Amino acid sequence: MTRAKASANAGLIENFLDMMSAERGASINTIAAYRRDLLDFSASGDMRHLTRDDVRKYLTSLSNSGIAGASQARKLSALRQFFGFLYAEGIRKDDPTSSIDAPKRQRPLPKILTREDVDALIEAARAEEGAEGLRLLCMVEMLYAAGLRVTELVGLPLVSVRDRSGFLLVKGKGKKERLAPLNPDAREAIANYLAVREEFLPVGLRRKSAEHFLFPSRSAEGYLTRRRCHQMLKGLALKAGLDPEKLSPHVLRHAFATHLVEGGADLRSVQTMLGHADIATTQIYTHVASDRLTAVMETAHPLSRRKRP
Repeated sequence: MTRAKASANAGLIENFLDMMSAERGASINTIAAYRRDLLDFSASGDMRHLTRDDVRKYLTSLSNSGIAGASQARKLSALRQFFGFLYAEGIRKDDPTSSIDAPKRQRPLPKILTREDVDALIEAARAEEGAEGLRLLCMVEMLYAAGLRVTELVGLPLVSVRDRSGFLLVKGKGKKERLAPLNPDAREAIANYLAVREEFLPVGLRRKSAEHFLFPSRSAEGYLTRRRCHQMLKGLALKAGLDPEKLSPHVLRHAFATHLVEGGADLRSVQTMLGHADIATTQIYTHVASDRLTAVMETAHPLSRRKRP
């Protein structure tokens, strides 16, 4: 492919990404993922003229390379939106992805922490001394009490935890806001951490950008990085006697949802608390409550209550 065609492809991709950011509120992480996927596909040729067969050949090459079906489906989703944009803008007269089926994929079940595992984590965090221990306990309590994504946790503004009467104002995917519940233990952990929060404020020029955040840091963003959060949790897992490979911020989010469903919470409520746009995403948690649902059917369904001969 010539340099001119490569430059034209790059320009189309950036125009598309600008639209996704300005009109649809796509997050920085989503934009970065789209850019990677589209630049990868752009090596196939001039994206103004590539055909349905070109898209199929690309997907076949992904499959032959051993790339998981979920990753293939994500890349195809990016292509669908991109070519839909080109069609809507009149840059193309067709959409080469319109009749291509997504690769079959099976949604993996989430890694599960038992309530005893979570208790062990919290106790291990309580045993940590000093300001870092109070910060770590605060993070664990918030992840488990509110089901936060790691990006939501580390980027929380300081104002989000003030005067919410037991709720946390969270800005999730697509900049959609929701109120997440905070139990008494989480509220106490936040209060104790706030008393030492200034110890984590950087000095010099970075201090001003960090003052806005609940978990300030010397990082370029001004707040604790996702990578550092992962590291802290894995270190805590070792101290709690758990496998660090099975623990991450997202696993604590899964634990939050799983334990709610086990306790009898309805899926719509769990969907709202997790910030899922589609309840189908939330339904994965029903597998953990199969025994409870079976018992409900046996006791509540009228056919189950009929006398057997």
